[in-house]
Amino acid sequence: MERALGRPKGKFTQHRRLDRLREILEKHPRGISLYDLAEALSVTVRSMRRYLKEIEREYDLESVPSRGGGALLWKVRSGEMPRKVELRRTQAYALLAARRLFEPMRGSALFEEIDLAVGKLLAFAQRPGRGPNAGLADARLEERFLYLPHTPKNYAEKTEELDDLFQAVSDLRPLKLSYKSALKAEEERFTIHPYALVMHRDSIYCVALHVAKAEIRTFVLDRMRDTECATTERFDLPADFQIEAYFQGEFGIWKDAKPHKVVIDFDAKAAEYVRMRKVHASQRLASIANNGVRLSMTVGNLNQVVSWVLEWGARAKVVEPEELADRVRQELEGALALYADAEAVKRAKKPGKR
Repeated sequence: MERALGRPKGKFTQHRRLDRLREILEKHPRGISLYDLAEALSVTVRSMRRYLKEIEREYDLESVPSRGGGALLWKVRSGEMPRKVELRRTQAYALLAARRLFEPMRGSALFEEIDLAVGKLLAFAQRPGRGPNAGLADARLEERFLYLPHTPKNYAEKTEELDDLFQAVSDLRPLKLSYKSALKAEEERFTIHPYALVMHRDSIYCVALHVAKAEIRTFVLDRMRDTECATTERFDLPADFQIEAYFQGEFGIWKDAKPHKVVIDFDAKAAEYVRMRKVHASQRLASIANNGVRLSMTVGNLNQVVSWVLEWGARAKVVEPEELADRVRQELEGALALYADAEAVKRAKKPGKR
């Protein structure tokens, strides 16, 4: 009779159990019994059989008899065992440079897997080099070659939602969630088919099909709550889905029904900086009078373009579309209005004013 096993203490999702199961099978090339696997993961034998079926989607498993007629031992066929990846030292440092990109995921099962890989890279990179690099084990290049996040977020309170979302994306599983849209007063509960997971400006987004509305939308992890990844159901990724169609470069991953042609003129002081960067895949640059530069591009959404233009202040002027120019003008007028009273008080305090 199986002993009753409950959910382990702490955050230990099905996704984490599957990761742990992979590790155990890899560490037991000669095989391990179903009962030992169940005990190691603190689940029932019935649950373990279900997890083994999930693992069989990745590895070719086999069961072999143990000595003395005992329980069958489960193992990964020798030809299916994960292979080593050869890296040069420079490649290891290049990968280590980007490790801070994943800091917002800290506390999730996904981060733990990435952190484990980073630890292996770090151990390799810190070994003494050969040839010209001999004896440079203490150069600490991994501390001096870094990617710094734009505005890092803390998703410590969202690790379960992140684990569910990652599992749903990676395994093509429907995901139920409660979601509070910025445009609606009430939280909604619905099902999505998550097509892609994207980090933009260190926030985590999901491009997914809203099943009930049959629309592909962008959802932000911050607004997700009470997620539930399907355990038996799967969806098909559309053959024509291309995540690149949703990339707006520096302007996010949103997409309107119709694209927007944008033309912006920059003065001479901003021209050099504009020429050095590619903010959108469609951008085109042309010289204009007084050593300025005109940027033309076609974007899927104007929301972040408004903020980007405002960052340039007097260095940039929207030529088209008129909608973008109006939105920038309204933001500037609203900002000036905040300081109007303060300016009036200053003028009133000047000598000679009564």
